[in-house]
Amino acid sequence: MELVHSGKVREVYADGDDLILVASDRVSVYDVVLPTPIPDKGRILTQLSLWWFERLADIVPNHVVSAADVPAEWAGRAIRCRRLEMLPVECIARGYLTGLGLQEYRKNGTVSGVALPDGLTEASQLPEPVFTPTTKAAEGHDEFITYDEVASGIGADTADRLRELTLRIYSRGAETAAERGIVIADTKLEFGRAPDGTIVLADEVLTPDSSRFWPADQWRPGQPQNSLDKQFVRDWSSTLADWDRTPPGPRIPDDIVEATRARYVECYERITGESWR
Repeated sequence: MELVHSGKVREVYADGDDLILVASDRVSVYDVVLPTPIPDKGRILTQLSLWWFERLADIVPNHVVSAADVPAEWAGRAIRCRRLEMLPVECIARGYLTGLGLQEYRKNGTVSGVALPDGLTEASQLPEPVFTPTTKAAEGHDEFITYDEVASGIGADTADRLRELTLRIYSRGAETAAERGIVIADTKLEFGRAPDGTIVLADEVLTPDSSRFWPADQWRPGQPQNSLDKQFVRDWSSTLADWDRTPPGPRIPDDIVEATRARYVECYERITGESWR
């Protein structure tokens, strides 16, 4: 096998006609990989993604070839995948206003060119989910782009299909999670194109690294929310007066590591209804 890409959290290996996607226990905040791993994180991301891929297959095909046919040392944290031509757009669906979307709204009253009602606050539920794409930056930060900019870059038909799929996947995921007492505030998706032109769901889906999860019974608009995702680490890191959000990242204290792992496990168990093994 040949290492073809090493990202902040994942490595991608070429293996014949397939790719092997391996999720590590690394965690990144503000695009900086921190030196302390979160135990089981990569396995949870992989297993939760597989759970969702199966339940979204009637909406869109996915890149999974096998979760079992992978090298033994990566069992549980790796997926054998189809090779795709990845589309250069981060497809984000938002049902609630938070994070960078909230910052953009406070400045312009819009997110990715989508006009939102006046008077929204942090964690407000939007009248309906919106598609707010960003660039897919190899270096630095992703930037908001409008739907028209997406259409200009990849074609109107493809842009329309990405928006439709993103909103359908988010709606299915949010409805499923709500039945289990979890709010999915937003989510980021990636898509690629198969050799026959079919658009395929790839990477990870509806995980605590790619989505914001809040306990539904604790949701209170107008304030920061208790998170069951990587936001917990981001919030901790923002309290550090001696870190300027550039490499090298700070070591994560043991209590923050344990609390972060517990959130990932809780998210997995509440959504799937299965005990984390």
